[in-house]
Amino acid sequence: MSASEKLSLNQQQYESKASGCLVGLAIGDAFGDACRDDDNQFLYGITMDWPEKPSFSTDDTEFALLSAEILINSKGQPTPEHVLAAWKEHVLVEDELKRGGASEREAAANIKRGLTAPETGIYNAHAHSDGAAMRSAPMGIVAAGDPELAAELARIDAEISHARDGVWGAQAVAAAVAVAITGASVDEIIAEARKWAPEGSWFKHSFDTAFDILEKYDHSIEDSWMPLHQAIRCEYKASVPEAVVSAFAVFKLTAGEFKQGMIYAGNFGRDTDTIGAIVGALSGASLGIEGIPETWIEKVRKPHGTCLQFAAKRELFEVAQILTTLR
Repeated sequence: MSASEKLSLNQQQYESKASGCLVGLAIGDAFGDACRDDDNQFLYGITMDWPEKPSFSTDDTEFALLSAEILINSKGQPTPEHVLAAWKEHVLVEDELKRGGASEREAAANIKRGLTAPETGIYNAHAHSDGAAMRSAPMGIVAAGDPELAAELARIDAEISHARDGVWGAQAVAAAVAVAITGASVDEIIAEARKWAPEGSWFKHSFDTAFDILEKYDHSIEDSWMPLHQAIRCEYKASVPEAVVSAFAVFKLTAGEFKQGMIYAGNFGRDTDTIGAIVGALSGASLGIEGIPETWIEKVRKPHGTCLQFAAKRELFEVAQILTTLR
Protein backbone atom coordinates (compact mmCIF):
# COMPACT_ATOMS: atom_id res chain seq x y z
CA MET A 1 0.00 0.00 0.00
CA SER A 2 1.40 3.39 -0.97
CA ALA A 3 1.80 6.30 1.42
CA SER A 4 -0.98 8.06 -0.47
CA GLU A 5 -3.38 5.14 0.02
CA LYS A 6 -2.48 4.89 3.71
CA LEU A 7 -3.23 8.59 4.13
CA SER A 8 -6.62 8.27 2.46
CA LEU A 9 -7.66 5.80 5.16
CA ASN A 10 -7.03 8.31 7.94
CA GLN A 11 -9.01 11.49 7.35
CA GLN A 12 -8.19 12.87 10.79
CA GLN A 13 -4.45 12.71 10.10
CA TYR A 14 -4.92 14.23 6.67
CA GLU A 15 -6.89 17.17 8.09
CA SER A 16 -4.26 17.67 10.80
CA LYS A 17 -1.47 17.86 8.26
CA ALA A 18 -3.46 20.09 5.91
CA SER A 19 -4.23 22.45 8.79
CA GLY A 20 -0.61 22.32 9.92
CA CYS A 21 0.50 23.25 6.42
CA LEU A 22 -1.76 26.30 6.05
CA VAL A 23 -1.32 27.49 9.63
CA GLY A 24 2.44 26.91 9.42
CA LEU A 25 2.56 28.96 6.24
CA ALA A 26 0.67 31.81 7.90
CA ILE A 27 2.86 31.70 11.01
CA GLY A 28 6.04 31.81 8.93
CA ASP A 29 4.64 34.71 6.94
CA ALA A 30 3.62 36.81 9.95
CA PHE A 31 6.58 35.85 12.15
CA GLY A 32 9.05 36.52 9.32
CA ASP A 33 7.50 39.92 8.76
CA ALA A 34 7.75 40.71 12.48
CA CYS A 35 11.38 39.60 12.67
CA ARG A 36 12.47 42.07 10.00
CA ASP A 37 10.63 44.98 11.61
CA ASP A 38 13.09 47.70 12.59
CA ASP A 39 11.57 48.20 16.05
CA ASN A 40 11.63 44.51 16.85
CA GLN A 41 15.20 44.17 15.66
CA PHE A 42 16.21 47.10 17.87
CA LEU A 43 14.40 45.71 20.92
CA TYR A 44 15.29 42.04 20.60
CA GLY A 45 18.10 41.65 18.10
CA ILE A 46 17.05 38.10 17.26
CA THR A 47 13.29 37.57 17.59
CA MET A 48 12.58 34.31 19.44
CA ASP A 49 8.83 34.64 20.03
CA TRP A 50 5.97 36.93 19.11
CA PRO A 51 6.87 40.51 20.05
CA GLU A 52 4.47 42.98 21.63
CA LYS A 53 4.06 44.92 18.40
CA PRO A 54 1.06 43.50 16.49
CA SER A 55 2.00 41.36 13.51
CA PHE A 56 -0.22 40.09 10.73
CA SER A 57 0.01 37.73 7.82
CA THR A 58 0.84 39.38 4.51
CA ASP A 59 0.45 38.57 0.82
CA ASP A 60 2.02 35.10 1.23
CA THR A 61 -0.92 33.82 3.28
CA GLU A 62 -3.60 35.65 1.37
CA PHE A 63 -2.39 34.61 -2.08
CA ALA A 64 -2.17 31.03 -0.75
CA LEU A 65 -5.83 31.42 0.18
CA LEU A 66 -6.48 32.65 -3.36
CA SER A 67 -4.88 29.47 -4.71
CA ALA A 68 -7.03 27.47 -2.30
CA GLU A 69 -10.10 29.34 -3.55
CA ILE A 70 -9.21 28.37 -7.13
CA LEU A 71 -8.90 24.73 -6.13
CA ILE A 72 -12.19 24.77 -4.25
CA ASN A 73 -14.14 26.52 -7.01
CA SER A 74 -12.76 24.11 -9.61
CA LYS A 75 -13.38 21.06 -7.38
CA GLY A 76 -9.66 20.29 -7.48
CA GLN A 77 -9.35 20.45 -11.26
CA PRO A 78 -8.29 24.02 -12.05
CA THR A 79 -7.79 25.38 -15.54
CA PRO A 80 -6.18 28.67 -16.60
CA GLU A 81 -9.73 30.00 -16.92
CA HIS A 82 -10.42 29.29 -13.24
CA VAL A 83 -7.21 31.08 -12.28
CA LEU A 84 -8.01 34.11 -14.43
CA ALA A 85 -11.55 34.36 -13.04
CA ALA A 86 -10.27 34.31 -9.46
CA TRP A 87 -7.69 37.00 -10.18
CA LYS A 88 -10.32 39.20 -11.79
CA GLU A 89 -12.63 38.73 -8.80
CA HIS A 90 -10.12 39.09 -5.97
CA VAL A 91 -6.91 40.74 -7.24
CA LEU A 92 -7.90 43.27 -9.89
CA VAL A 93 -10.44 44.85 -7.53
CA GLU A 94 -7.62 45.97 -5.22
CA ASP A 95 -6.68 49.54 -6.11
CA GLU A 96 -3.04 49.39 -5.07
CA LEU A 97 -2.64 45.71 -4.14
CA LYS A 98 -1.16 46.72 -0.78
CA ARG A 99 1.57 44.41 0.42
CA GLY A 100 1.40 42.56 -2.89
CA GLY A 101 4.58 41.50 -4.66
CA ALA A 102 5.98 43.02 -7.84
CA SER A 103 5.24 39.87 -9.86
CA GLU A 104 1.58 39.97 -8.82
CA ARG A 105 1.21 43.70 -9.55
CA GLU A 106 2.72 43.25 -12.99
CA ALA A 107 0.51 40.23 -13.70
CA ALA A 108 -2.55 42.25 -12.70
CA ALA A 109 -1.47 45.02 -15.04
CA ASN A 110 -1.03 42.50 -17.86
CA ILE A 111 -4.52 41.11 -17.27
CA LYS A 112 -5.93 44.63 -17.48
CA ARG A 113 -4.14 44.98 -20.84
CA GLY A 114 -6.05 41.96 -22.09
CA LEU A 115 -3.27 39.37 -21.82
CA THR A 116 -3.86 35.85 -20.52
CA ALA A 117 -1.58 33.13 -19.16
CA PRO A 118 1.13 32.21 -19.93
CA GLU A 119 1.89 35.62 -21.48
CA THR A 120 0.86 37.40 -18.25
CA GLY A 121 3.72 35.55 -16.55
CA ILE A 122 6.22 35.55 -19.40
CA TYR A 123 5.91 39.28 -20.07
CA ASN A 124 6.71 40.06 -16.45
CA ALA A 125 9.94 41.62 -15.23
CA HIS A 126 9.62 39.67 -11.97
CA ALA A 127 8.70 36.31 -13.51
CA HIS A 128 11.46 34.60 -11.49
CA SER A 129 10.18 35.81 -8.11
CA ASP A 130 9.00 33.64 -5.22
CA GLY A 131 5.44 34.99 -5.55
CA ALA A 132 4.05 31.73 -6.94
CA ALA A 133 6.09 29.53 -4.60
CA MET A 134 4.66 31.31 -1.57
CA ARG A 135 1.11 30.40 -2.62
CA SER A 136 1.53 26.85 -3.94
CA ALA A 137 1.21 24.82 -0.72
CA PRO A 138 -2.57 24.25 -1.19
CA MET A 139 -1.76 22.32 -4.38
CA GLY A 140 0.37 19.96 -2.33
CA ILE A 141 -2.47 19.46 0.13
CA VAL A 142 -4.96 18.50 -2.57
CA ALA A 143 -2.41 16.26 -4.31
CA ALA A 144 -1.12 14.62 -1.12
CA GLY A 145 0.98 11.60 -2.06
CA ASP A 146 1.12 12.60 -5.73
CA PRO A 147 3.94 15.12 -6.28
CA GLU A 148 3.54 15.01 -10.06
CA LEU A 149 -0.06 16.17 -9.76
CA ALA A 150 0.93 18.79 -7.18
CA ALA A 151 3.51 20.19 -9.58
CA GLU A 152 1.01 20.29 -12.43
CA LEU A 153 -1.56 22.12 -10.31
CA ALA A 154 1.17 24.56 -9.25
CA ARG A 155 2.12 25.19 -12.88
CA ILE A 156 -1.47 26.03 -13.83
CA ASP A 157 -1.71 28.46 -10.92
CA ALA A 158 1.75 29.99 -11.34
CA GLU A 159 1.74 30.77 -15.05
CA ILE A 160 -0.59 33.72 -14.64
CA SER A 161 2.20 35.63 -12.91
CA HIS A 162 5.45 33.72 -13.45
CA ALA A 163 7.66 31.87 -15.91
CA ARG A 164 10.70 29.58 -15.77
CA ASP A 165 12.31 29.77 -12.29
CA GLY A 166 9.15 31.36 -10.88
CA VAL A 167 7.08 28.38 -12.00
CA TRP A 168 9.70 25.79 -11.06
CA GLY A 169 9.93 27.20 -7.55
CA ALA A 170 6.16 26.88 -7.15
CA GLN A 171 6.29 23.30 -8.40
CA ALA A 172 9.10 22.46 -5.98
CA VAL A 173 7.17 23.72 -2.97
CA ALA A 174 3.89 22.04 -4.01
CA ALA A 175 5.57 18.70 -4.70
CA ALA A 176 7.49 18.88 -1.41
CA VAL A 177 4.26 19.52 0.52
CA ALA A 178 2.60 16.59 -1.27
CA VAL A 179 5.22 14.16 0.03
CA ALA A 180 5.59 15.85 3.44
CA ILE A 181 1.93 15.11 4.16
CA THR A 182 2.52 11.40 3.56
CA GLY A 183 5.20 11.28 6.27
CA ALA A 184 8.32 11.61 4.12
CA SER A 185 11.58 12.42 5.89
CA VAL A 186 13.24 15.82 5.66
CA ASP A 187 15.76 14.47 3.15
CA GLU A 188 13.00 12.88 1.05
CA ILE A 189 11.03 16.13 1.04
CA ILE A 190 14.06 18.10 -0.13
CA ALA A 191 14.96 15.47 -2.75
CA GLU A 192 11.46 15.79 -4.21
CA ALA A 193 11.77 19.57 -4.37
CA ARG A 194 15.12 19.37 -6.16
CA LYS A 195 13.57 17.27 -8.93
CA TRP A 196 11.71 20.37 -10.09
CA ALA A 197 14.84 22.48 -10.59
CA PRO A 198 15.77 21.68 -14.23
CA GLU A 199 19.30 21.06 -15.43
CA GLY A 200 20.95 24.29 -16.55
CA SER A 201 18.55 26.48 -14.56
CA TRP A 202 19.54 29.21 -12.15
CA PHE A 203 17.28 27.51 -9.60
CA LYS A 204 19.26 24.26 -9.79
CA HIS A 205 22.59 26.09 -9.67
CA SER A 206 21.59 27.82 -6.43
CA PHE A 207 20.14 24.62 -4.97
CA ASP A 208 23.37 22.72 -5.70
CA THR A 209 25.53 25.56 -4.41
CA ALA A 210 23.57 25.90 -1.16
CA PHE A 211 23.51 22.20 -0.34
CA ASP A 212 27.20 21.81 -1.17
CA ILE A 213 27.82 24.45 1.51
CA LEU A 214 25.64 22.57 3.99
CA GLU A 215 27.61 19.39 3.29
CA LYS A 216 30.94 21.20 3.59
CA TYR A 217 30.07 22.43 7.08
CA ASP A 218 28.46 19.15 8.14
CA HIS A 219 25.05 20.81 8.33
CA SER A 220 26.12 23.11 11.14
CA ILE A 221 23.74 26.04 11.08
CA GLU A 222 26.27 28.37 12.69
CA ASP A 223 29.13 27.50 10.34
CA SER A 224 27.10 27.48 7.13
CA TRP A 225 24.99 30.57 7.90
CA MET A 226 27.27 33.27 6.49
CA PRO A 227 28.65 31.30 3.51
CA LEU A 228 25.12 30.32 2.52
CA HIS A 229 23.97 33.93 2.43
CA GLN A 230 27.05 35.06 0.54
CA ALA A 231 26.86 32.33 -2.10
CA ILE A 232 23.24 32.65 -3.24
CA ARG A 233 22.39 36.28 -2.44
CA CYS A 234 21.37 38.27 -5.50
CA GLU A 235 20.17 41.79 -6.27
CA TYR A 236 16.48 40.89 -5.97
CA LYS A 237 15.86 39.28 -2.58
CA ALA A 238 12.54 37.68 -3.63
CA SER A 239 13.94 35.62 -6.50
CA VAL A 240 13.29 31.86 -6.47
CA PRO A 241 17.01 30.96 -6.72
CA GLU A 242 17.65 32.90 -3.53
CA ALA A 243 14.52 32.81 -1.37
CA VAL A 244 13.11 29.37 -2.17
CA VAL A 245 16.52 27.73 -1.93
CA SER A 246 17.11 29.54 1.37
CA ALA A 247 13.84 28.12 2.70
CA PHE A 248 14.79 24.54 1.87
CA ALA A 249 18.25 25.09 3.38
CA VAL A 250 16.71 26.34 6.64
CA PHE A 251 14.27 23.41 6.61
CA LYS A 252 17.23 21.03 6.36
CA LEU A 253 19.38 22.83 8.93
CA THR A 254 16.57 22.80 11.48
CA ALA A 255 15.63 19.17 10.70
CA GLY A 256 11.99 20.07 10.09
CA GLU A 257 11.45 21.12 13.73
CA PHE A 258 8.71 23.74 13.73
CA LYS A 259 9.64 26.42 16.25
CA GLN A 260 13.35 26.29 15.51
CA GLY A 261 12.55 26.49 11.80
CA MET A 262 10.44 29.59 12.36
CA ILE A 263 13.12 31.30 14.44
CA TYR A 264 15.89 30.72 11.92
CA ALA A 265 13.69 31.44 8.89
CA GLY A 266 12.32 34.61 10.45
CA ASN A 267 15.78 35.86 11.37
CA PHE A 268 17.39 34.81 8.08
CA GLY A 269 17.19 38.30 6.63
CA ARG A 270 16.19 39.19 3.09
CA ASP A 271 12.69 37.92 2.09
CA THR A 272 11.93 36.51 5.51
CA ASP A 273 8.15 36.36 5.25
CA THR A 274 8.29 34.07 2.21
CA ILE A 275 11.21 32.03 3.54
CA GLY A 276 9.23 31.59 6.75
CA ALA A 277 6.01 30.79 4.90
CA ILE A 278 7.67 27.97 2.94
CA VAL A 279 9.48 26.53 5.97
CA GLY A 280 6.26 26.74 7.98
CA ALA A 281 4.22 25.03 5.27
CA LEU A 282 6.72 22.18 4.99
CA SER A 283 7.11 21.68 8.74
CA GLY A 284 3.39 21.98 9.37
CA ALA A 285 2.57 19.50 6.61
CA SER A 286 5.11 17.07 8.03
CA LEU A 287 4.24 17.37 11.73
CA GLY A 288 0.54 18.16 11.60
CA ILE A 289 -1.23 20.82 13.61
CA GLU A 290 -0.20 19.07 16.86
CA GLY A 291 3.42 19.99 16.14
CA ILE A 292 2.72 23.73 16.26
CA PRO A 293 2.57 25.72 19.54
CA GLU A 294 -1.07 26.49 20.31
CA THR A 295 -0.36 30.10 21.24
CA TRP A 296 1.22 30.63 17.82
CA ILE A 297 -1.78 29.12 16.03
CA GLU A 298 -4.15 31.66 17.54
CA LYS A 299 -2.04 34.51 16.16
CA VAL A 300 -2.85 33.66 12.55
CA ARG A 301 -5.85 31.37 12.14
CA LYS A 302 -8.04 34.29 11.00
CA PRO A 303 -6.40 36.42 8.24
CA HIS A 304 -6.87 40.18 8.19
CA GLY A 305 -7.21 40.92 4.48
CA THR A 306 -4.20 43.24 4.45
CA CYS A 307 -3.50 42.43 0.79
CA LEU A 308 -6.60 40.69 -0.59
CA GLN A 309 -9.80 41.75 1.14
CA PHE A 310 -11.66 38.46 0.59
CA ALA A 311 -9.12 36.66 2.81
CA ALA A 312 -10.58 38.33 5.91
CA LYS A 313 -13.68 36.17 5.40
CA ARG A 314 -11.73 32.92 5.54
CA GLU A 315 -10.57 30.75 8.45
CA LEU A 316 -7.51 28.57 7.92
CA PHE A 317 -8.83 25.40 9.56
CA GLU A 318 -12.03 25.54 7.53
CA VAL A 319 -10.14 26.06 4.26
CA ALA A 320 -7.76 23.21 5.08
CA GLN A 321 -10.64 20.85 5.79
CA ILE A 322 -12.32 21.67 2.48
CA LEU A 323 -9.09 21.10 0.59
CA THR A 324 -8.85 17.57 2.00
CA THR A 325 -12.24 16.74 0.45
CA LEU A 326 -10.99 17.54 -3.07
CA ARG A 327 -8.31 14.85 -3.25
